Amino acid sequence: MKHGILSGVLLFGVWLLLNNSLSGEILLSGLVLSIFLALWSSKFFPVFKHVSLSAKSFWAFLCFTGVFLKELFRANVDVAVRVLSPSLPIKPGIVAVKTRLKDPLARLMLANAITLTPGTFTLDIRDDILYIHWIDAGNVHNHAETDAIVKKFEKHLEVLFGR
Repeated sequence: MKHGILSGVLLFGVWLLLNNSLSGEILLSGLVLSIFLALWSSKFFPVFKHVSLSAKSFWAFLCFTGVFLKELFRANVDVAVRVLSPSLPIKPGIVAVKTRLKDPLARLMLANAITLTPGTFTLDIRDDILYIHWIDAGNVHNHAETDAIVKKFEKHLEVLFGR
């Protein structure tokens, strides 16, 4: 049931974004299609089975979004400063970061949040290790810095996914 509700809301939101219209026909056809696909997919693809639906998890989602937007802004400024600097201070490299998240969807959200911030790109996830290409891996010996960035996202995702 929980999977069906989340899938339906997500599908209906995507439908509205793709159609860019709030006419009656669009709303009705999107609603019917979203409900049908959500009910059908919940049986075969229970991707939201570990997502917690509570006020605490909703708050965690809002906090996750806030942290993501803050890191997105910070990373954009950081990359812009690096690009505009005549010395181009980059030392690209791959950093392995361990995550505490167990749910595959939570790990996917973490990897995408990291990838969407400029200067980082999640290359692979193997077990509980994320391999991240970093624009400045010069401080690779200082794992505390990279772990701190991942933990900012993890603490909210753990609440959202009930772990």
